[in-house]
Amino acid sequence: MNKTNINAVDLNLLRVFDALMEEGNVTRAGGRLGLSQSAVSHSLNRLRELMGDELFVRSAHGVRPTARANEMAPGVHAAMQQLHGAITQRPFTPTSTTRTFTIIAGAYASAVLLPPLVARMSAEAPGASLVIAEAATDMLDQLDSHRADFALSAIEAAPERISVETLIEETLVWVVRAGHPLSQGRLTLERLVDIPHVAIRRRRPDLAGRESTDLIMRSTWEDQGLLDAELRAHNLTRRVVVTVPDTYSALAIIRRSDMAAQIPMRLATLAAQGGFLTMLKPPYRPADVHLSVLALRERLADAGLAWMHALLKSVAGDL
Repeated sequence: MNKTNINAVDLNLLRVFDALMEEGNVTRAGGRLGLSQSAVSHSLNRLRELMGDELFVRSAHGVRPTARANEMAPGVHAAMQQLHGAITQRPFTPTSTTRTFTIIAGAYASAVLLPPLVARMSAEAPGASLVIAEAATDMLDQLDSHRADFALSAIEAAPERISVETLIEETLVWVVRAGHPLSQGRLTLERLVDIPHVAIRRRRPDLAGRESTDLIMRSTWEDQGLLDAELRAHNLTRRVVVTVPDTYSALAIIRRSDMAAQIPMRLATLAAQGGFLTMLKPPYRPADVHLSVLALRERLADAGLAWMHALLKSVAGDL
């Protein structure tokens, strides 16, 4: 068959061909497809003309394929099966799925939420896989292009097409190395600003050229506004000596210096378990921060993604 007449092949002709190959009988093929015998014969005549071959010849028990039909049959059947699979919505079963889920997550989510998530996923969907993508400035692009299924981040605002649901409400605390002088006695603002600080600052997404995205990510774990207001009220200033992009970098510096940093309480609790760090309650009322799960709203209709979305919320609720 030449390149020009491929467009003339009606999908229904291939359905008839596939049914005839399996049934070997015009009447049974028509019954399977819901077509009359004459409709099947008409379709077969059209396909014969297009292919330049009889394709099927009469036999004692119906019809038998020609050599050309036998040559075509495996490819046509595979294509029909693939097409059927593409347009048929299959039920999602966690216990049998081999699907891979991709989640954008930073240091906090990776340490606090992902370990129990992996444990639950291993129990409920042992064949599934999880890819953790690094938090980056193109988070929206990754969600829009389906390169990522979800993003875990501290979000203050997002465009309408993005579903944002709070997973964890978090409180901020200060951390210093074990044995630090601040760990002894009452912590005051004066004592807190008397030592150098490590600040955590993440790059905000570069939204230049995007149409009304309205994505606002929290760029720091610090309750900077409240802290600055408290310091101004007491005529105090602090000295930020080191600025890092993530909490793990801050914790590594804190362990080996006399500096202090402000991080989420759950992460501080995990870090303090090794005995290398001390967690300190702020000498003022800290701001609450939230970790949210982001996804394209339209994709949550996907049964697999809906399952993972629910699992994320369930695991976070257990925390």
